[in-house]
Amino acid sequence: MTENDNQRALRVLQLTDPHLMADPADGLLGVNTRDSLDAVIAQVFRDHGQPDLILATGDIAQDASEEAYRLFGDKLEVFQCDTAWMAGNHDDSPLLSRIAAERGANQRHIIQGGWQFVLLDTSVPGKVFGELSEPELAFLEKTLSENPDLPALVALHHHPVEIDTRWMSPIGLRNRDAFWQVIDRFPQVKIVLWGHIHQELDQTRKSARLLATPSTCIQFTAGSVEFSVEDKAPGYRWFELLPSGEFSTEVSRATDFVFELDSNSTGY
Repeated sequence: MTENDNQRALRVLQLTDPHLMADPADGLLGVNTRDSLDAVIAQVFRDHGQPDLILATGDIAQDASEEAYRLFGDKLEVFQCDTAWMAGNHDDSPLLSRIAAERGANQRHIIQGGWQFVLLDTSVPGKVFGELSEPELAFLEKTLSENPDLPALVALHHHPVEIDTRWMSPIGLRNRDAFWQVIDRFPQVKIVLWGHIHQELDQTRKSARLLATPSTCIQFTAGSVEFSVEDKAPGYRWFELLPSGEFSTEVSRATDFVFELDSNSTGY
């Protein structure tokens, strides 16, 4: 990819966990995920306008269907920029990669606007938890080693830290120690970004901000011991990145989106 205009901030949009389905009538705990994604996209334009790059951090489909992936690509056509898709635990990673490749959305290392973006696949077939394979860890280390002077955003699906939502502890990134052994060696990593937890999180570790983002559909209750969802609007995260490594970020929500959440569910 070519360098963006370095005279202004690079605008990056994160969309995560849309859980789209082949059947237009299907919903997730009472929420039609197509409608909620539409509401989030409309909110992006109201609050921020066109991004320069979109990162889609997993669980693009709930049913791992080709129809859902193609629908996602169709919905992103309103944006005039490149996109990059990552697999989550609900996704079929090879199928997602094939359809993403048709749209040029299968890039794993992007250099743009004076930043580099490293995209990792933490999905494990048939499992809810995540893991980085040895080739993925090698790719991460090699990429960061070869680009020491560019500030880096590393994106993945599964959370690589403990969070206060106890029921999610067993379904995060299993080999997080191996991940951090790589990341901690590279001070150019300014941001580690993920989805999966369907809630906002903002922490720091050494020189890196650790960030998670609300889903474009349902939200998990922060601090819950057992599975629980809360009546919060779907959302997204926006970044403005400077070549110096400085950046700003914020979460916005589609508060006008009307939905009836099945808050009594014990899973999905």
